Amino acid sequence: MAPSMDAIGGQSIQADLILRQLRAEPLLEMYFQPINPRLPSVLRPLQRVKYARTLPTFALYCAQLLNAVRQCDIVHVFSASYSSFLLAPTPAIYFAHYLDKPVILNYHSGEAEDHLARWPSALKTLRLADRIVVPSNYLVRVFERFGFQAGAVLNAVDLSAFKFRDRLNPKPTFLVNRSLETHYNVACVLRAFALIQRRLPTAALTVAGDGPQRAYLKRLASDLSLRNTRFVGQVPPEDMPATYDRHDVWLNASDVDNMPLSILEAYACGLAVITTNPGGIPYIVEDGRTGRLVDRGDAESLAAKALEVVGDPELFAKLTRNGRDECGKYTWESVKPGWLNCYAELAPAGTALCPCPA
Repeated sequence: MAPSMDAIGGQSIQADLILRQLRAEPLLEMYFQPINPRLPSVLRPLQRVKYARTLPTFALYCAQLLNAVRQCDIVHVFSASYSSFLLAPTPAIYFAHYLDKPVILNYHSGEAEDHLARWPSALKTLRLADRIVVPSNYLVRVFERFGFQAGAVLNAVDLSAFKFRDRLNPKPTFLVNRSLETHYNVACVLRAFALIQRRLPTAALTVAGDGPQRAYLKRLASDLSLRNTRFVGQVPPEDMPATYDRHDVWLNASDVDNMPLSILEAYACGLAVITTNPGGIPYIVEDGRTGRLVDRGDAESLAAKALEVVGDPELFAKLTRNGRDECGKYTWESVKPGWLNCYAELAPAGTALCPCPA
């Protein structure tokens, strides 16, 4: 159970990759239940209205979910935090518990610490999960602080979809591709870019993504008198490799984060990664080796590190080649044993699913 590709984001992309790869395993039969099912045609217009769609979509999800859980041996449910946790994984966990089916809670949110501290009902639900699996050691430690043992199975990136390009003379072409939501603080990227343009007037920035802050961010770009700045909206996953290829530096200023897939994609394409340091990001970006890290909210340092990297081809080459090498940890072949072992441990007695060597 996970978001479908109708709602493009880190979870839906990761779920799609896992599903495609596990369907190729001869001992597994995979079924996908979207947590955001498409409403019947007569109700489809509601799906475009943020709050009006919630109740009918949730009702349809629960009806489909109960049927799906009845048919399966193991329930693998993706999870975000706050209300998303309540609406998507919570029914799946309780249905699985009622029907005596083992359940894997695959929790992805960088907001885990605040979520678990503020939502005590979530702790009760978590205790019903047979396994808690997270994509970073950062979240392993967060769950430990609340008394839960979580296992880490890293996110995977399909390297065949991305092409590494050496940039011998890096250009000041910058990309940020995060959802336009408050906690990703794209506003800080715009402020950093204003400082960059004072030094490099021809610098260009592409903002790829959409969200509730879009109008505010476009106004901010105008107020900052930014030039060569494009808001291109949500980019389909199949178009992202070409988008990365048109840029040389990936910028990020999130205040809350876990393990952004976009960092791994930027590594795979040869972009230099300049980012703030919340949550799980320091677990996948080593300052001075695979990217540059600055404190959250520090637009001045973000701009300074970006200028440093663009102006030093030797440093740029070092960071990007180390980033490419770092991707080896996140290939499907590296990640697959974790998932097969997890499934094997929960498979019904007598099922011929042998654990994969770790």
